[in-house]
Amino acid sequence: MAPKRKVKTKEVSPKKKRTAPAASQVFTRWLMKSEPESRLQNGVEMKFSFDDLKKEPDQTTCWDGVRNYQARNFMRDQMKVGQSAFFYHSNCKDPGIVGLIEIMREGYVDHTQFDKKDPHFDPSCTKDNPKWMMVDVKYVRKLKRFISLKELKTLHLEHKESGGPLRSLALFTRARLSVQPLTTEEFDFILSLEDKDPEEQ
Repeated sequence: MAPKRKVKTKEVSPKKKRTAPAASQVFTRWLMKSEPESRLQNGVEMKFSFDDLKKEPDQTTCWDGVRNYQARNFMRDQMKVGQSAFFYHSNCKDPGIVGLIEIMREGYVDHTQFDKKDPHFDPSCTKDNPKWMMVDVKYVRKLKRFISLKELKTLHLEHKESGGPLRSLALFTRARLSVQPLTTEEFDFILSLEDKDPEEQ
């Protein structure tokens, strides 16, 4: 999840830099989920929309609060500066892809794991032994049209039968992940949808 606020923190580094296992698939495109509607957790506002990102200084912020090991591993091991990601509005009335963002800083320690007042505080973590990572992302542009979860699901089901590009889309095969990998084929196909009328597909 994207941050509630921009926080300057002292740099904390893991003891050892890890790399992705040689046998794992390497991804260079992503889908990242955030909540566009107001929701309080422990008195803290969790909302962070695509428009909120655009209003950040330099339209850039840290993507903190990820508390899933697989999602963390993607950010820690595979996300690189310059890679593209879709910004996805989740946990809302109309979930779907709204825009494009760019990775601006590779994985580093997520400060919220140490903050007792933060909803993402993890008492098992210490600055000598951090567990959770984050990256920095920058607003690129809004898509020409909103690409809904409903539209993507319809295409996913069609492609499962036909062998099309979205046949194994993580949005449906790894639905709980807030940071999801995309193949180049999946990313390019989804991006091409912004120029197509969903009623004519």
